[in-house]
Amino acid sequence: MTGVDHCNRFETPTTYRLARLEWLAALGVSAGLAAAHLGEIRWPVFVVLFVVIDLVGYLPGAVAFRRSATGRIARGYYVAYNVMHSLVTGGLLVGVWALLVGPEWALLAVPIHLFGDRALFGNTPKPFGVPFEPSTHPAFAAFEGQYAAARGVGAAGTVEAREVVDALHH
Repeated sequence: MTGVDHCNRFETPTTYRLARLEWLAALGVSAGLAAAHLGEIRWPVFVVLFVVIDLVGYLPGAVAFRRSATGRIARGYYVAYNVMHSLVTGGLLVGVWALLVGPEWALLAVPIHLFGDRALFGNTPKPFGVPFEPSTHPAFAAFEGQYAAARGVGAAGTVEAREVVDALHH
């Protein structure tokens, strides 16, 4: 996710859903191509390419997170996740494979996995400052409340929400 713009690096619920819709379209194209060429896919290669992304990039961090008493884990797990779930890494993997082995439909496993993670699960690169497994950071929850209040929406109602924002700034 790139955020609203370069000065406001966050997503509103609407822009987040729109971004996920774009990833869903990319997933649809990739899955459609795979469906159109089912008989030409080398399935062992497809499965390995699909699974290796999480085998290297997600599972070690997930296990470490679950074993951690504090929920804090080494940054290397975040780096591994972000590298393996990067479209740049995926593109390099597919490109090198196509050059060395040859282009093939099994390579669609990479974009199907990456676009699926983004479109279906809403997964994006993991910043170091949040838990490895999704949960709302208290600072972000506070920001969302302030942002909603500043826009005049939210559970507190328009007038009360503005009063909360005013109180936070004084």
